Amino acid sequence: MARYILSQKCIFRFSQGYNNSQRLSVSTNFPTTNVIHDRQNQRFTVTLDCGGALSSAVLKYTLSQDQQVELISTEVPESHRGKGVAAHLAKAALDFVVEENLTARISCWYIRKYVDENPHLGYQAYIEDE
Repeated sequence: MARYILSQKCIFRFSQGYNNSQRLSVSTNFPTTNVIHDRQNQRFTVTLDCGGALSSAVLKYTLSQDQQVELISTEVPESHRGKGVAAHLAKAALDFVVEENLTARISCWYIRKYVDENPHLGYQAYIEDE
């Protein structure tokens, strides 16, 4: 069942899925945001509906046989950039790494920035430095 939340002339359409908003500590312009974790396709997504057109913000990763996650990229539609959507994706992916007791390599500049700007969240202990 999908939920809709109205925010700043945009409607967020959320399906059931990964929701880790209770621990979210980033400041964003959006209300509680459901991030969907699609393990089969190795990605986290937020579906956005703004002005009747659906679009998605996506964080892509790979998971190796030795239980290491590579956080590859974060893509947010231009109309939603700077509004905290990427922070929700980064937090969900990093919480996944912590909850599954994995290690992560970061290839995405935004996720690296998020980890560096939020040392109080403790993600650095799970990051493999290159």
